[in-house]
Amino acid sequence: MRIGVPQFPGSCDEVDALLAAGHVGDAELLWHRDRDLKGVDAIVVPGGFSYGDYLRAGAIAGLSPVMDAIADFARDGGPVLGICNGFQVLCAAGLLPGALLQNQDRRFVLRQVELSVETTDTDWTSAAEPGQLLSIPAKHQSGRWWAPSELHAEIADQDQIVFKYAAGGNFNGSLDDVAGVCNEGRNVVGLMPHPEHAVDALTGSTDGLVLFRSLLEGATNV
Repeated sequence: MRIGVPQFPGSCDEVDALLAAGHVGDAELLWHRDRDLKGVDAIVVPGGFSYGDYLRAGAIAGLSPVMDAIADFARDGGPVLGICNGFQVLCAAGLLPGALLQNQDRRFVLRQVELSVETTDTDWTSAAEPGQLLSIPAKHQSGRWWAPSELHAEIADQDQIVFKYAAGGNFNGSLDDVAGVCNEGRNVVGLMPHPEHAVDALTGSTDGLVLFRSLLEGATNV
């Protein structure tokens, strides 16, 4: 299992993503100007502030050459995970539904949150239990997921809401407490909190490992 992690100007969590990926396989750093994915089996688009969040979060990174290759990879069924800014990038690139708007109080917030796993029918949650609570840190200013009512109803009906903030934990005002969604093919998942920061007991939680173990178990069962 080889997991690619693209690096954009302004990325700050690619090292953590590489270390987390290393728990289940080999990790490969990918450069944003390079369309060569180096034969990786999965992609983790990391958090940070790609291109300084100019225009809007994820907008410029979504146009990077590496994202053209990642879009092709995703369309062919390749597993892709977007974390925080990576979630914003995947939405900007049209690989995930909805948009990430500024938090309701327009402030950057860092806190530990509890996520509820809403579906295990994705490449990144198959090792979890339905309704399982994950303790994972969140750190963002533009993490308020939003979608028009028709689109929200559609993805809810199609079981594409992957994570929600646990009761009382929706600090950014996300519609319907949504913290993460997937595409129709269920191979592309994005979430705002950071599972790559919850893979070592020294950080207080290893709950984020379930996403990476899901990927490994899925590959083993193919």
